[in-house]
Amino acid sequence: MKLTARVVALVLSIAVMLALPVGAAADEIRDRQWHLAALDIPAAQRLSQGEGVLVAVADTGVDARRGELAAAVVAGKEFGEQAGGDGRTDTDGHGTAMAGLIAGRGLASNSGVLGVAPKAQILPVRTIRSEFGGSPVNLGAGIDWAVSQKAKVICIAAGTSEYPEVRRAVEAAIAADVVVVAAAGNTTNTRQVAFPANVPGVVAVAGTDKSGNHAAISTTGPEVLLAAPAVAIVSTGAFDRYVTGEGTSNSTAIVAGVVALVRSKFPQLPAAEVVRRLTATAVDRGKPGRDDEFGYGIVNPVGALTASVPAASSSASASPSPSPGSSQRPGRSPVVWAVVGAGLVLGCAGLVAWRRRR
Repeated sequence: MKLTARVVALVLSIAVMLALPVGAAADEIRDRQWHLAALDIPAAQRLSQGEGVLVAVADTGVDARRGELAAAVVAGKEFGEQAGGDGRTDTDGHGTAMAGLIAGRGLASNSGVLGVAPKAQILPVRTIRSEFGGSPVNLGAGIDWAVSQKAKVICIAAGTSEYPEVRRAVEAAIAADVVVVAAAGNTTNTRQVAFPANVPGVVAVAGTDKSGNHAAISTTGPEVLLAAPAVAIVSTGAFDRYVTGEGTSNSTAIVAGVVALVRSKFPQLPAAEVVRRLTATAVDRGKPGRDDEFGYGIVNPVGALTASVPAASSSASASPSPSPGSSQRPGRSPVVWAVVGAGLVLGCAGLVAWRRRR
């Protein structure tokens, strides 16, 4: 298939995030965050709220004017053309939605968006612009910079062509004791686990529905490590709006928030052991044991914070990810960042954001 045809198909397959009414949303929004109850987040937050953990969100920037995020977002950095800001603006809303799921601090009277780790801090790393797309080279540079800023978790709610700059940066982040969480991908965009989620050591996250079943939107594959809610997920958006939608972006951000809870509760625990704790305590679904739809199961925040998980033996592999299918696949055509803003999608060679769909 020609690249132009692939771009057109990609554009047609992606829906705009659904904006919820501003006036009524704030006092109703918490009830719509069904994933909080499904994962027993209130109980987890009695054990940890992510204090002291810096989570980098490599995305479209984060709107730091949001009430739920104003105190959570530190100065970040932009990469690519026309870069120069500190990442605390977002012309698309995707990065803001991810930040809200990770560390939203809510509003008065238990209203507004509450994140999984509301006392974690968000480091916005803008590697894509909604109007102009983005390059995988920018993602690689952004990951490197996030590591230099002492981020302990990096959330990549997107997929990209298999560029060596990205692979090197991801592997360097893992070697630097950072937990890298990435989206497995949406079926509208890919039929296999996306890059860099398929890199060994990365926490590749698939999606589930409200019943805890595999979400039809989510790709499957041998690299999937964990699953989390991905449909009808409500979060913060840019332009003083709330948004709801579906896609493995959501499940990725939710798992990144759980990683922040664990890293805060066990600050001396190495990244590989954090991931092992998550996989060891996940709620098994689908076929017994690890499978291509759920990985080791649905992430279990309370279990990850309370279970007794012996340290791995010194002979065990440092990489928690299964190895089949995770090697570089030569000869694949580049895909594109697809960014949805006001119904308009503009592509440039590079990354695909696993968008929140209606």
